[in-house]
Parts: sequence; C-alpha cells; structure tokens
Amino acid sequence: MKRLVALSLFVALACTLGITGCAKKTGDSTLYVYNWTYYIPDDVVKQFEKESGIKVVYDVYASNEEMYAKIKAGGTGYDLVVPSGDYVSIMIAQGMLEKLDKSKIPNFANIDPTILPRINFDKGNEYSVPYFMAAAGVSVNKTLVKSYDKSWNIFSRTDLKNKMTMLDDMREVMGDALKTLGYSVNTHDQAQIDKAKDLVLKWKENIVKFDAESFAKGFANGEFSVVQGYAENVFLEYDPAKRGEVDFFIPKEGGPMYMDSMCILKGAKHQDAAYKFMNYIHRPDVYAKIADFLMLPSVNFKARDVEKVKPNYTIDDMKNCEFKEDLGTYLDMYNKAWQEIRVGK
Repeated sequence: MKRLVALSLFVALACTLGITGCAKKTGDSTLYVYNWTYYIPDDVVKQFEKESGIKVVYDVYASNEEMYAKIKAGGTGYDLVVPSGDYVSIMIAQGMLEKLDKSKIPNFANIDPTILPRINFDKGNEYSVPYFMAAAGVSVNKTLVKSYDKSWNIFSRTDLKNKMTMLDDMREVMGDALKTLGYSVNTHDQAQIDKAKDLVLKWKENIVKFDAESFAKGFANGEFSVVQGYAENVFLEYDPAKRGEVDFFIPKEGGPMYMDSMCILKGAKHQDAAYKFMNYIHRPDVYAKIADFLMLPSVNFKARDVEKVKPNYTIDDMKNCEFKEDLGTYLDMYNKAWQEIRVGK
C-alpha cells in the first residue's frame, strides 16, 4: 500500500518504540499488527478494541521490502502482517506464515467468490485473507485533453509530449507494456520482455519523467495533463470542487494489480486475537467503513450494500488485470530491461 504515502485523512496507530519494545507486553489481551501506513481508519481499530477487549498495537511500513527485511532481520513479536500477493508467496515458501484455520474466520464467506479463483499466490487462501485489491491506472485532465482512448497507448501520443508522467516502478510500467502487447505481467519469456522494453522506451520519449512521489501534486497544479498512478493519490491532491475535471481509468488492456492480504506470522503469540481481528475486518459494516475511507473497490460483496462512498473504480474495471507474482530468478531479466530504460545500456 505504498501508494498512499501522503494520505493525511487517515490516522496510523504507530508503536513508536518499534516492535522490540512492543514485544515486552504479553498476554492474550494484546494484538501486534504490522501494516501499511495509512491503511485503516482509527475508529475502526478503536471499535475493535472496545468490542473485543483486545488492545491493538500498530507498527507501520511503507513497502513490502521494508516489512520483509525487518521480519527477516529478527523483528519478532508481530502477530499479523498485510503483505502484497507476491510477498505472500515468498513468505509462504520461506515458512514465515501460519496455515490458517478458516473455521475461525466465518466472515471469510463474505469475500467475493469471483475474486478468489484469480489468486495464484496462495491458492485456496491457506495462508492469507484478502484485504484490498487495487491497481494503478491513468488520470487525464479533461480540460487539457479533449479526446483520448482509454489505453496505455495514450503515452505514445507525441501531441502530449512533456505533459505526461509514468510511475518510477519497474513492475508497474513493464507490466503495462506487457499487457499492451498481449503478454502476461509475469512472463518469463526474454523476447516478450525485450519487446515490452522497446515499447516503454517509446513512451519514455513523450513523458517528462518516471515519478512515483510527486506525480499527483504535479497533476493537481496543472503541470501534467496525463499521469499514470493511483487514484487515491490523485484525488487526495486535487481540489474536491473540481473533481469532475479528472477522468481516472484502468486501461482496457489491463495491467498489474495487487492484493494486500492479512496473514498470521509463524509462531505468533496471539493467534486467537489475530483471528478475531481478521473476522472483524470482514464484518460488512466494518469493511464498508474502511472501503469508504480508501475509496477502493470492495472485495467483501456484502459490504458493497452498506458503503456510502463511491469507489474510484470497480472490481470489473480490473477484469483484464493480473496479480503480480514472485518472479524468482527471472526478476533479473526485468531488472536488466528496466536499467536500460532508466539509464541506457
């Protein structure tokens, strides 16, 4: 969930002393959660504490890499983590997660059954409970761009040269090019990766820069007319009164998408509390409140009936998208291509 790094509307409950200090507090009445920054409303956690009598201690991270590195380095004491799908598969393979007893999560039944078969990183969800599913897309300022196709090929338009940005994110940009060419975002085929690289190099001729940090601000102030990125970032920065000027869409070719999932760490001391928390999250009224804050599509189909805020896009908008998977040793092929894109051969 690194895409919400600036979302000040949320209050992150951080254990400021770090997990080493947190781990000194023990007992069945405490749950230690390691989650993305700005990924849950404060009142949702407080209500869980009130209903369950369990104190929730939050520590937060900004990337999967940060979370993974801390746990691998011995950051023990956490009970529940929320990695993205590719890291779920890595952590399963390395024996870092507990196999779930889904009889303790009856609200798992509220998860959209059409989504679950798409999950390859943990088939059968033996180790993970879906939290949110989302994707990057394209934002167009309709006052500056009058006509356009809802395709990644918008970045091929020379008339928009120096008015566009794409994310500084290898898997996202390469994945967009691969899908545009009709390939998988997880391909292991060197020839396909090379063709995707060539397409991105053509896009690069028209964009101002690869930018994962300030694209939303630049778009909001009119510096850029078209940006690739996450809707939540764009609409955070954009004047709410002028929101109608923005068209956010997931391109018709699809692209990479992510599923952040709740997992119990191997050997967690407060597993019963973790199960109660996961079950609580998927209670329809609770999940709806989280979805309303994030303005992301709901994977909990019962929550959709009680949500009050229209999401920035729908599950159906992601029908042609693919979950990013762990590439293993094939990641080197992507890294080489991305290096050639960013700095040349």
